Amino acid sequence: MEKKKHEQPAKIKIKKGDLVKVIAGDSKGSQGRILEIILDKGRAIVEGANMVSKHTKPNAAKPNGGISKQEAAIHISNLMLIDAKTGKPTRVGRKRNEAGKLVRVAKISGEEIK
Repeated sequence: MEKKKHEQPAKIKIKKGDLVKVIAGDSKGSQGRILEIILDKGRAIVEGANMVSKHTKPNAAKPNGGISKQEAAIHISNLMLIDAKTGKPTRVGRKRNEAGKLVRVAKISGEEIK
């Protein structure tokens, strides 16, 4: 699938290692840390969410092969960052701190996201 000229990747306000909650889809309500972000597709892999069955052939690592469960990518629009202070899902804003550096800020508590 080719990208159109005017199409830009979505603004990603979450990073690898952030604690997020799934707000839509089959894994709705589950939460976990972000293991990987796929920038060009606007998706993320969340620990313990959106589990799929993968069929594997026998190989050196797994001599028996079989079916294993693993995380599949979820679109970032279906994820919401969890505020460290309140423990609730929050939107993310950006603000300049005292040093003049642009940092991410939780909209609920106003706390800086580390």
